[in-house]
Amino acid sequence: MTSGLREAARRKGSFLHALKAVAWSFFGVRKNSEYEKDVNRLNPLHVIVAGLLAAAVFVAGLVLLVKWVVGSGVAA
Repeated sequence: MTSGLREAARRKGSFLHALKAVAWSFFGVRKNSEYEKDVNRLNPLHVIVAGLLAAAVFVAGLVLLVKWVVGSGVAA
């Protein structure tokens, strides 16, 4: 099992491809053929980092949206 993990970590998929795959996963829209390509192409470490980054941006966006709505008086 460890050798399979090492092989996956040596994949040459770019970080930009990982960000794109994570973005599509946030929307929940993905073709099965594209998913299969990603599984064979992407570096798992890139996907983890991209996922954490996307989650942080999402949460920050929600916090800013709530602050804006509360500050504008719309929520009162």
